Amino acid sequence: MSVRSLKPVLACAAAVSLGLAAVPAAHAVDGPAPDPRNRQAMRDMATAMAVTAKYVDEREAIKDGYVPHGEACMSNPFGVGSMGYHYVKEAYWGSKDPAKPTALLYSYTKDRNGRRKLQTVEWMSTDRDQDLKTTDDRPSMFGLPFDGPMPGHWAGMPKHYDLHMWAYEKNPAGRFHNWNPALPCPNKPPVVPGATSPSTHAHGH
Repeated sequence: MSVRSLKPVLACAAAVSLGLAAVPAAHAVDGPAPDPRNRQAMRDMATAMAVTAKYVDEREAIKDGYVPHGEACMSNPFGVGSMGYHYVKEAYWGSKDPAKPTALLYSYTKDRNGRRKLQTVEWMSTDRDQDLKTTDDRPSMFGLPFDGPMPGHWAGMPKHYDLHMWAYEKNPAGRFHNWNPALPCPNKPPVVPGATSPSTHAHGH
């Protein structure tokens, strides 16, 4: 990735680290967002963006151990949007470190070089008792609770919590909302395990 292509990403990260008023403006009015007065949350957001900036180049993500999971673009069957393609680094499963996101989510569309566009950074954590009715172990980052618990999305994935940060693609529902209503998948996908209607967003995908 060129220095020129990095400039917008790094400039945004710098703004986040300073807690500027421009940061909350990237969220929808009713979308989940960190308190801009929370300096630690602002610093953590800046860290996440600075560390993941190189993954705008899909090849860098694969080289660093992020492996594509699932064969289809992940879309919510209730029609509230999509997430795209998950690239997961198993070594970072359970991470609450802004510098070590569990997953990177890429677009279904590809550029002229056949590469997908980075859209989202995600942290995932196993639900300790694997009981969807209990939430006493819900993690949090950036001053926000993780979504879930919810069933796994592919074979072998446990019931879990997760938190999305749409760092590289605008999400009208909010920077930390799990589904992006502006980004449908190309074809109607199969029902995603654990997907929920918009009214139950806080408890699953």
